[in-house]
Amino acid sequence: MRITSTSCICPVLVCLCFVQRCYGAAHHGSIKVTRNQTKHIEGETEVHHRPKRGWVWNQFFVLEEHMGPDPQYVGKLHSNSDKGDGSVKYILTGEGAGTIFIIDDTTGDIHSTKSLDREQKTHYVLHAQAIDRRTNKPLEPESEFIIKVQDINDNAPKFTDGPYIVTVPEMSEMGTSVLQVTATDADDPTYGNSARVVYSILQGQPYFSVDPKTGVIRTALHNMDREAREHYSVVIQAKDMAGQVGGLSGSTTVNITLTDVNDNPPRFPQKHYQLYVPESAQVGSAVGKIKANDADTGSNADMKYTIINGDGSGVFSISTDKDTREGILSLKKPLNYEKKKSYTLNIEGANTHLDFRFSHLGPFKDVTMLKIIVGDVDEPPLFSMPSYVMEVYENAEIGTAVGTVTAQDPDAANSLVRYFIDHNTEEDSYFTIDASTGTIKTAKIFDREETPWYNITVAASEIDNPALVSHVPVGVRILDVNDNPPELSREYDVIVCEDSKPGQVIQTITATDKDNSANGARFHFSLEEGLSLNPNFTLRDNEDNTASILTRRRRYSRTTQDIYYLPVLISDGGVPPLSSSSTLTIRVCACERDGRVRTCHAEAFLSSAGLSTGALIAILLCVVILLAIVVLFITLRRSKKEPLIISEEDVRENVVTYDDEGGGEEDTEAFDITALRNPSAAEELKYRRDVRPEVKPASRHHPSSSLDSIDVQEFIKQRLAEADLDPSVPPYDSLQTYAYEGHRSEAGSISSLDSATTHSDQDYNYLGDWGPEFKKLAELYGEIESERTT
Repeated sequence: MRITSTSCICPVLVCLCFVQRCYGAAHHGSIKVTRNQTKHIEGETEVHHRPKRGWVWNQFFVLEEHMGPDPQYVGKLHSNSDKGDGSVKYILTGEGAGTIFIIDDTTGDIHSTKSLDREQKTHYVLHAQAIDRRTNKPLEPESEFIIKVQDINDNAPKFTDGPYIVTVPEMSEMGTSVLQVTATDADDPTYGNSARVVYSILQGQPYFSVDPKTGVIRTALHNMDREAREHYSVVIQAKDMAGQVGGLSGSTTVNITLTDVNDNPPRFPQKHYQLYVPESAQVGSAVGKIKANDADTGSNADMKYTIINGDGSGVFSISTDKDTREGILSLKKPLNYEKKKSYTLNIEGANTHLDFRFSHLGPFKDVTMLKIIVGDVDEPPLFSMPSYVMEVYENAEIGTAVGTVTAQDPDAANSLVRYFIDHNTEEDSYFTIDASTGTIKTAKIFDREETPWYNITVAASEIDNPALVSHVPVGVRILDVNDNPPELSREYDVIVCEDSKPGQVIQTITATDKDNSANGARFHFSLEEGLSLNPNFTLRDNEDNTASILTRRRRYSRTTQDIYYLPVLISDGGVPPLSSSSTLTIRVCACERDGRVRTCHAEAFLSSAGLSTGALIAILLCVVILLAIVVLFITLRRSKKEPLIISEEDVRENVVTYDDEGGGEEDTEAFDITALRNPSAAEELKYRRDVRPEVKPASRHHPSSSLDSIDVQEFIKQRLAEADLDPSVPPYDSLQTYAYEGHRSEAGSISSLDSATTHSDQDYNYLGDWGPEFKKLAELYGEIESERTT
């Protein structure tokens, strides 16, 4: 079969079509041999040979976007077997066959009926075959060929990522790369110049340029200054057909912003500034602001302010506000117009982030001079001290002078000052002050032991301007006077053992004094004077503010005297000294050999018995346990119920309970439960075995036919009648329970018990008809049946 194409429309393709047809003719002539090789199937190595077959293999081309009124001619199919008599029929199958591409089955001419778009589909794969029109048998094997859609320039270049927003540092060198833009063309890049794009700049000259081949945008000028112009809008065009006339084009916008660099030093607008600050300004407060201008932005405009010299560098300080980039001037020390009326400061503002590439544009700092004028202000009186501490003795008379505060007007007028106490707290009412002299006096009698310290506030104001008031804190310490005698530090419980020896220390005592250590640090202990010598006890002053009580006898007897009283005199070392008398109570007790107290007079009766405390507790515990046992026994006796049957003659009704578990399977004397399982299987009814009968009961014989047909209800009625007529039962009702299982099934038992001894009439021959799955079961039951027959 020969495939020829006539899609040679453009003059450029004339040569290609000529070569194509020549190639087809030459190939046709060269393949006229009777031997041809077909495509191998995977896994097969056999080569098939068919006679009278020839192929001219080629591709068809069809031009895209065809808009003519007639179908576009694509090519022609021709078989060597076609003699031109119409006996050969050509069939076309594959992509678009019958819809896009149609074939004249007699001539083999192929036409395209629709306008094709190469950008949607570049080629179509079809299959051609020649068959005998009379017999419908194939004359040639089916062959595959391709129809390629030939491109025309119908797509303009497009920028898919535009518009663009980019930045480039200011002052960049000429030729600095800014951005690379790329335009895409949907046309065939392998055919002609339809997809060959060339870039050009339409807007943005002379500041920027673009490489026509790569699309790289670069700066075109030296030292582009952001402070002069910051934003640029550049329009880039992409044109296909290598930029020739008739090519299609597309454009995009590139917004370029110059970023800042530190190429501008800070500058103060003025070289001299003047600032007015009143002398009443508070220390630490901001008194003024100053700012140097910087054309840069961001961190390139950050700066630091410094006071480099001047007579006010110790009085003022300056800091930088990071948000406003201003210098904040603050007061370090208080101002006094009367002492100094003006200050001069030299302030420097310098960038903190330097770019050494532009150091030749510096220096990146500036200096200005600031003169500060101190303003005179009418100030309140000024106390001679920031606070006062005064002292006065307790118990001092009302009106006693405590101390004096002084204040004066700091202004040049030196106005007179008036003093007074702010009665804001209760403590302020305890003192008075002389309005002219500032002398503070007591207004009550103080007790140091009650309140040792007072805090008051004294105010001073000018007589000419009472609104100007200043305050000062005054602390008054109350001094101690020896007005409290010493006392025992606590109440002592003194014990002396009966077997004590003379000179033995039985107690050490201490004393306290409400006065401070200056008036009560040293205590003296002694027995009261004027009393006769105590024959039982004596006191020894240890000279360390403690005293010891000692015994003077060898033995003490509780039966003779169990309590002694010892008066003690305590005096302090104040001026004048004060003293007090206290009485110690001493108890006589029996002690162990190691000195532990065993008992005193309250437990004397136990001592004679020789019982210790532990033994007493044990005895009491035993008594309590015995009492508890007796009470429990009595309670149980009272709560015990009387039995139901008091005597054998009591014929009251009772429910007799037999808690008998039986003797197992071998217990033949246990209750007969055959009737309980199945009444029809019961043997002859038996007598009760729990009571020996005195009179032989009447015979109870029942035919076996009645047992087979009896039901549960009849069985229970029968048992009830037998129990009522049985003379061997006790003379009261008894409770009988029957666990009945019911009649046996008519179908018989499905249990395998007793199956070996029970003959069955069942015929198991049908198991052989159930298939191979039941073969083993059929053989097994067949053997059992044969054994039974034998």
